[in-house]
Amino acid sequence: MDYRRGVTETVEVLFRGDIPPAYAHPGDAGADLVSTDDVVLAPGERATVGTGAAIALPDGYVAFVVPRSGLAAKHGITIVNSPGTVDAGYRGEIRVTLLNTDARESYTIGAGDRIAQLIVMPVSRARFIPVERLPGSDRGEGGFGSTGYSTRGGTS
Repeated sequence: MDYRRGVTETVEVLFRGDIPPAYAHPGDAGADLVSTDDVVLAPGERATVGTGAAIALPDGYVAFVVPRSGLAAKHGITIVNSPGTVDAGYRGEIRVTLLNTDARESYTIGAGDRIAQLIVMPVSRARFIPVERLPGSDRGEGGFGSTGYSTRGGTS
C-alpha cells in the first residue's frame, strides 16, 4: 500500500524518543503523538506531557493537536486547550496538556503511549478591515443556543 499517496507537503520533524509522529492507517487525518513522560493523572487533574517532537511546517500551514477519541471515550482523557495550535514559525517541542475528566479513577500514561493526534493543514490568512457596520445575515448576532433546537427534543 502506498502511504505517500495524497501527501502534499513535507514536514521536517526533530524528535527525541523512539517514535516520531506517524499515521496509523492510510487515509488517517491525524498522525499519532506519543508521550515521552510517565504520568499519573488523578481524577480531575491535568498535566502537560512531552511528545519529544518538534516540527518545521511550511509557511501557509498549521498543525492542530487534538484528543484521541479512544482515550476520551474509554477513560475520559482529553486535551484542555483543544485544539492546540502549532504555528508554522514554532520550533519548540509539542507538549500536550491532558485532563482526566473521570471523577473516580486515576489514569496512567507511560512513555510511548499514544496521547494525541496532530492534524496538518493549509491555513488562510485574513485581511481585517475596520468598518462601521457589518453586512446582515440570517443568523445576525445570535450566539449560544440561538437556533432554538435541542437534541433532547425541546428548545434551547
